Amino acid sequence: MAASDSAGDDSLYPIAVLIDELKNEDVQLRLNSIKKLSTIALALGVERTRSELIPFLTETIYDEDEVLLALAEQLGNFITLVGGPEYAYCLLPPLESLATVEETVVRDKAVESLRAVAQQHSPADLENHFVPLVQRLSAGDWFTSRTSACGLFSVCYPRISTQMKADLRSHFRALCQDDTPMVRRAAATKLGELAQVVELEYLKTDLIPMFLSLTQDEQDSVRLLAVEACVNFASLFPQEDIEMFVMPTVRNCTGDTSWRVRYMVADKFTDLQKAVGPEITRTDLVPAFQNLLKDTEAEVRAAAANKVKDFCQNLDKAHQESIIMNNILPCVKELVADPNQHVKSALASVIMGLSPILGRHNTIEHLLPLFLTQLKDECPEVRLNIISNLDCVNEVIGIQQLSQSLLPAIVELAEDSKWRVRSAIIEYMPLLAGQLGREFFDEKLNALCMTWLMDHVFAIREAATLNLRKLVDQFGAEWAETTIIPKVLAMSRDQNYLYRMTCLFCINVLAEACGSDITTRLLLPTVLNMANDKVANVRFNVAKTLQKVAPQLDQAVIQPQVKPVLDKLTIDNDIDVKYSASEAIAGIAALG
Repeated sequence: MAASDSAGDDSLYPIAVLIDELKNEDVQLRLNSIKKLSTIALALGVERTRSELIPFLTETIYDEDEVLLALAEQLGNFITLVGGPEYAYCLLPPLESLATVEETVVRDKAVESLRAVAQQHSPADLENHFVPLVQRLSAGDWFTSRTSACGLFSVCYPRISTQMKADLRSHFRALCQDDTPMVRRAAATKLGELAQVVELEYLKTDLIPMFLSLTQDEQDSVRLLAVEACVNFASLFPQEDIEMFVMPTVRNCTGDTSWRVRYMVADKFTDLQKAVGPEITRTDLVPAFQNLLKDTEAEVRAAAANKVKDFCQNLDKAHQESIIMNNILPCVKELVADPNQHVKSALASVIMGLSPILGRHNTIEHLLPLFLTQLKDECPEVRLNIISNLDCVNEVIGIQQLSQSLLPAIVELAEDSKWRVRSAIIEYMPLLAGQLGREFFDEKLNALCMTWLMDHVFAIREAATLNLRKLVDQFGAEWAETTIIPKVLAMSRDQNYLYRMTCLFCINVLAEACGSDITTRLLLPTVLNMANDKVANVRFNVAKTLQKVAPQLDQAVIQPQVKPVLDKLTIDNDIDVKYSASEAIAGIAALG
């Protein structure tokens, strides 16, 4: 008897522990217990999970938001733990409660879990359990439940009876006309998703009126969310219906009094373009795009400028060139001189992409002057965006056309007072070197790369060192020997110890790129001489450099030349120098 009692106590143990932990004052402990729910459910078995654990969780949902968030997430993965899809409906009560709480993040996670659970419901379970839940949430007193309801219609709609579908459409219509803007916003966000699963006849009779009421809402935060639904509706309707149902709304939104709505149109413009097809694009979207590029608000112009390349690329080939030259390019020319730097920067990041579309002649005649204007722009970001996208212009017209005007802009950026701007131009140097060719690079830019090695900001010196490595990879070791290495080695005699250290950092990266011969013949003697430097930090880095270049050296060089220097450094006055020398000796010994 006692044995059976203790067995009964054991079976109660997991839930008793959970109850204790969930009542604990420590939030972290409560959070941990929620994260272990799956383990507790496994210990209880599917039947007791359904009959005890889930009701307990449903009744005790009142906690910190982070605990509720963890619970909402856990329950979405609980289907197997309650006995599989046929019992998925058991998870609805706690998730329904979570979908009504005040914290948005918790509600969103509960809706996400409800959507996942709905996929596992049979059509009968959807009608008996899930649809009533959606109806209850839709009719809830608090806006929180009605907001959550909006995200649940599309997951159950395709698999329920005709009568219930009509009922759900009616509930969604009520949400679109709700008194609370937050609910209408949620409805506007999910309308396009619902449109994807509703039958075409009801799209026109039921959903289009909802769509139109949302696009004419008094709140701009609702209207801007309805813009995305335009794309969904356009992708579902045939051409004549798009013209009738969708395009009037697009025209209204493009000229909306709120800049945020116009911004959303600009942001979704290329998606809209793909959805409506080439004919409507030519007749309606091209003028609309011109208006957006000329908008009074800088944010709208910047969003539209960002889409210039993609919009032009997606135009039908037969009319592409004429539309760009006659309609788009005049607007682009105005944007190049826009007073707002974000607009110019957005345009600069895409304008080069027009070159392959327009071809060599048009690029030289029409685009090149714009590129050169942007290269001289006072905003460094605009100049950088042009330089970083030069490769596509190079493919069309060749770099020689650009090089004369390009160089002053590069020099200006290289000497910019902001170190991040200098750093960014260093990043593009290998790309430019490849485009300009070795001869041009040596003549115009080599000196610039060496100047960066003596910059007063360490991050620039470091970036310049790595840049040298990339240039050697591009132009070869022979070029490095004649052009780069003499200048690097000269730094070993500089008065400033920071530049002597930069010399060592350069040798670290150049040794591998230049190979054994150059390392032994030119680089190693300089490093060995620097072992007598009066600054401990330099001697410390000499030991590290010797270890770094050792793989490029023969044992016949290491033993007579490197080893004695390192031995001497191990008895240095400075403790760090001694340590790095010992490390170097051990590292070189490991090479065998």
